[in-house]
Amino acid sequence: MEKMNLEQQDKQYVLQTYARDYTNFVKGVGSTLYDENGKDYIDFASGIAVNSVGHNHPKLVEAICNQAKNIIHISNLQVIEPQAKLAQRMVELSGYDMGVFFANSGAEANEGAIKIARKYGETKFENKRYKVITLEHSFHGRTITTVKATGQESFHTPNFSPYPEGFSYEKSIEDVYKAIDDETVAVLIELVQGEGGVQPFEKEEIQQLAKHLKEKGVLLIVDEVQTGVYRTGEFLASNLYEIEPDIITLAKGLGGGVPIGAVMTKHKDVLVAGDHGSTFGGNYLSTAAGLAVLDILYPLYDDGTIDETLVYFSQKLNKMAEKYTHLFEKEVGLGLMRGLRAQSAEVQAGVIKNCMAEGLIVLKAGRNTVRFLPSITISKNEIDEGFKRFEKAISSL
Repeated sequence: MEKMNLEQQDKQYVLQTYARDYTNFVKGVGSTLYDENGKDYIDFASGIAVNSVGHNHPKLVEAICNQAKNIIHISNLQVIEPQAKLAQRMVELSGYDMGVFFANSGAEANEGAIKIARKYGETKFENKRYKVITLEHSFHGRTITTVKATGQESFHTPNFSPYPEGFSYEKSIEDVYKAIDDETVAVLIELVQGEGGVQPFEKEEIQQLAKHLKEKGVLLIVDEVQTGVYRTGEFLASNLYEIEPDIITLAKGLGGGVPIGAVMTKHKDVLVAGDHGSTFGGNYLSTAAGLAVLDILYPLYDDGTIDETLVYFSQKLNKMAEKYTHLFEKEVGLGLMRGLRAQSAEVQAGVIKNCMAEGLIVLKAGRNTVRFLPSITISKNEIDEGFKRFEKAISSL
């Protein structure tokens, strides 16, 4: 049998659900990746906001290896020590009085949040409440339910219908007020819309919405799958916005690359034994990784290092926006969740392609946005080198 190269192998045996680049990465250190030919790439994507402590961080590697030597997995029918410790750490860092359920991904975390809201609506009111309001340009996952919760019409193709009922989408926060009726149980929002163009909401309008929902007895669910774990500078974007949601979902950066999702809620009595579960959720390996990630990031938050990195990265990005106005409309985002709004989809595609050729990984997002999601631990040298390559990549456009 003729030996296949990696691209052929992938195309023949892996379902083709991604428009892949076929660079074969074999090693990563910090925020630098190396391909099979030894070429290095500055990583401004961190696996779509997952590698929060970069690649090959010694403390995370050690935690994973040590845990693997003892127990990788048992079922949730037994107590799991690192799971309990991670739950406590997350609750303490959040500053909210909440309980935590662990899953394996952001979509699963959002499924869990919707289930909590639906049961709350079933059991806490005389008349059943089940409707969930989300926003246009939102993204909440790829399962049938979270696709339906996603407020982008392009995701609601007939290919996967019929979809679950009870979801509606509003253009703006202002429109949410009018959409609430006596069957509305929750409003589900991202404080910074990631896939929808790295678009943050105004702090004041979010605070007013949170206050209104509380008065109406409607749950506020904040999807922090991408914004959580210090990506916006605080442990949660909810902390930055100074609100107290009823339910918060996390995933991506929490495990530093090991799959993990989490639902945090102050309504700790809603789900009871048998209501929800996950075979892999919160196992020894993923929660040991989560603890290591927080052990790495909290001291950097505490001593101001994360803030310094955010400011430094933002200044560099702002210079690009100001210098290349023929390519970019404006800089958008918060913390280390940033974007440059390109003048067109063609410019966006050209930037991403040229960056890859120059050894820099950036991402696309909606509304023609070039997206930057570097690791929280990225060094100033890597930021400098990354923007040097970025400028080289866009100078020919």
